[in-house]
Amino acid sequence: MNIKLHRIYEENAPQGYHALVDRLWPRGVSKEDADLDGHWRELAPSNTLREWFNHDPDKWSDFRKKYMSELSEQKEKAKEYLADVSQKNLVLLYGAKDKQYSHAHVLKEYLEKLG
Repeated sequence: MNIKLHRIYEENAPQGYHALVDRLWPRGVSKEDADLDGHWRELAPSNTLREWFNHDPDKWSDFRKKYMSELSEQKEKAKEYLADVSQKNLVLLYGAKDKQYSHAHVLKEYLEKLG
């Protein structure tokens, strides 16, 4: 399975199974327009971790470690979600403006190791 990242606000998402990986629904995006196969909110960072990180590049290394720890507690849920993906490509959709310091990168890394 190929895992790709795509910002939900941008057009031309790659083909595949589209999973929103944010805990909160992205502002201004209707559920119809999102055309999702799944909303994997349980795999998003906790509100506490998300608010602490606040997309601060100086906190990236610590955020990554803490988020990986949170993901390890959701291992069975992650396996369950991956089992639902019947397509060759899994597209993780996220809303963050900062593409480089998005939790989706960490989640992608985690899922690739898990899969």
